[in-house]
Amino acid sequence: MEEKCVSPNVVVYASIVDGYAKKGLLNEAMNVMKKMVQRNISPNVFVYGTLIDGYFKAGQQGIALDLFKEMKSVGLEENNFVIDSFVNNFKRSGRMEEANELLKAIMSRGLVPDRVNYTSMMDGFFKVGKELDAFDMAQELTEKSSGFDIVAYNVLINGLFKRGKYESESFYTGMRQLGLVPNSATFNTMINACCKEGNLENALKLLNEMKSYGLIPDVITRNILVQRLCAAGEIEKTMDVLNDMLVYGFHPTPTTHKAVLDASSKSRRADVILHIHNRLVGMGLELNLSTYNTLISTLCKLGMVKRATLGFKDMMGKGISPDIITYNALIQGYCLSSHLKNALSVHSQMLTEGVSPNVETYNILLRGLSAASLIKDAAGLVNQMKERGLIPNADTYDILLSGHGKIRNMKECTKFYCEMITKGFVLKTSTYNVLISCFSKGKKMSEAKELMREMQVRGLSPNSSTYDILICGWYRLSKQPGLSKSLKRSYQAEAKRLFEEMNEKGFIPCENTLAHISFALAKPGKKVDAQRILNKLYKKKVK
Repeated sequence: MEEKCVSPNVVVYASIVDGYAKKGLLNEAMNVMKKMVQRNISPNVFVYGTLIDGYFKAGQQGIALDLFKEMKSVGLEENNFVIDSFVNNFKRSGRMEEANELLKAIMSRGLVPDRVNYTSMMDGFFKVGKELDAFDMAQELTEKSSGFDIVAYNVLINGLFKRGKYESESFYTGMRQLGLVPNSATFNTMINACCKEGNLENALKLLNEMKSYGLIPDVITRNILVQRLCAAGEIEKTMDVLNDMLVYGFHPTPTTHKAVLDASSKSRRADVILHIHNRLVGMGLELNLSTYNTLISTLCKLGMVKRATLGFKDMMGKGISPDIITYNALIQGYCLSSHLKNALSVHSQMLTEGVSPNVETYNILLRGLSAASLIKDAAGLVNQMKERGLIPNADTYDILLSGHGKIRNMKECTKFYCEMITKGFVLKTSTYNVLISCFSKGKKMSEAKELMREMQVRGLSPNSSTYDILICGWYRLSKQPGLSKSLKRSYQAEAKRLFEEMNEKGFIPCENTLAHISFALAKPGKKVDAQRILNKLYKKKVK
């Protein structure tokens, strides 16, 4: 325009500012406004409003507020769009009380909120869990503004559905009564609600009805249905949905691929997983590093390493280089299938290929050593890990402690326990159980008892296994030859106390614990105790 000696006016400049702001080019938009001022063209409220909204969305509140002050200083009053920018800014940070105060203030000055303002307020109140305030906004929208449009109605049903309020059919009926025509967002909200209600058949009917309105299902529609159908184990219905989406140009993505393979892995059959994978490829799934990693990881988690290595070779044949995720998956697969040598071989291969292992790589290998009762050979791996600048994490120590506990190496268990405490790691109940078991089997029941106290002090609750270990430990201790009667009674009393406590907490004892208890109670004078405890156990099992 300027090249043709035509000077742009305020409307043209406002359009240019809006275009830049929508693309996130706020500096360019600001420069346009400065150029307006240089040319003695005063920016109007729409120019200021666009910039204020843009800077709020970019998280630059200081600049947005400065622009608002500047706008007021030149005599411009805020309009509904500017108000909505402020409301949305408050909404993003959950400050809906401030948004409400703002709305009251502008109403006291004579500015009437429009449908967009009420819709934003309603949405904000739903998001912070204030349903009554959201209903108030809906009521005001009906009474003081032009009533619901489909956007406002979508906000209402979305807010209520997220809180499990009402059934999808009732809102669909309400929408028709208001004379509103549903859009894609309406159907997506109702499809999601049906899925959450477990009504997948209705969700699929809504998909067909969506098409009858001439609406094209979008990525959101696909993702909702794929996730929910996969969660319900409806693999074939998922594949039907994906097949239908091909008509609209939507092909399976790596995210879709992962969801469907995770669901199909529940069959624990390699042929099913590979069949689904191949069907997705036939639908246009791109074979890249991400999809190969998903396939290899899915198979390896089930210990199906032979099938996974075929995928690995196919990937390499296509010129796709494996990364740390690929190698970790293969190492885990070999460890799970008890092929530790192969796992270590893959580890060596990744080093040769220049792929640096991470902490998880070493943790997987250490778990493999522990499972094979070879944790005593772990020192070399731990040293290698440290030499590479990798710092053992809580899982590393947990694996080492549990591994040594498995072979009853109390010295190493205690060492790693002390290191965990020193480094500030939070021990799990299962870790404490390993330690308690170590001391229990070593007939050091006082130390085992102290560990139980310590775990409770640290905010961890003993579980059923904790009680089983301690009860059996005290009974084994009471059976030692040469014990005085008083000691024997005190040990059995401690076991009985723990058993009572275990029952009060609702835990079901294991067979070993019951065997010890039965032995102790099947003696003269213990019949009443035995009957009372067995009655409690019977009631729990019936429940």
